[in-house]
Amino acid sequence: MPHTPSGGARVGTAAEDAGQGSGPMSIGAVLQALREEFPEVTVSKIRFLEAEGLVEPARTPAGYRKFRAEDVARLSHVLRMQRDHYLPLKVIREQLAGAADGTCPPAVPPSSDEPEGAGTARELAGPPAAVRLDREELLAAVSAAPDELAAWEEYGLLRAGQDGRYGHGELAAARLVAQLGRHGLEARHLRALKICADRQLDLAEQTVASLRRHPDARTRELADGRVRELAELSARLYAAFVQAVPGTSGD
Repeated sequence: MPHTPSGGARVGTAAEDAGQGSGPMSIGAVLQALREEFPEVTVSKIRFLEAEGLVEPARTPAGYRKFRAEDVARLSHVLRMQRDHYLPLKVIREQLAGAADGTCPPAVPPSSDEPEGAGTARELAGPPAAVRLDREELLAAVSAAPDELAAWEEYGLLRAGQDGRYGHGELAAARLVAQLGRHGLEARHLRALKICADRQLDLAEQTVASLRRHPDARTRELADGRVRELAELSARLYAAFVQAVPGTSGD
């Protein structure tokens, strides 16, 4: 089942797989159904989403959870909206509550006339400022523990805003840091990458310093776009350097 970062993945894919079963599913079976598309999902994440009211599985007399196919579809939608569109749980909950027929609304498709490279620029620019995650939502989104987040912040890998919440950039960084952590790379190992990124951003700002001082407002606005473009090119150059290392390009 291919991962579709743009949001074009079919809604209910995991539920269709689950529907092939013989009846209600245990939380372990749900985990297996979801992991093909969401390999980082955990039992704790599913329980957290239940505690947040995003899914309400039935319970046996003994208290065991029993998930229906529609519960798995709902979980898939929530995870997809977090992964592809960086929506906080509050917004996703409101979307689900507003679905009159009780089914999951489809993922937001990309614009058909979006120019090449616009997706990367959009990710660098970030979503509207209103989309903000608190600590619990960030931890749930990346399946991390509080002590891991504390270490990331201690080493300067990410930082909450003045409102105590995290934006798109912090979420994207946290996802990658968490993935690297599962391969044994700790926050202290990644500090050098953050320092390098900060230096590249400083260099980009130096190149647009004259634009930011220009008396024309439109010219000053060009500076932000130029910085994003330079950041994107720097990221692509870093990836090219890594791929050029013998043994990493697959040649």
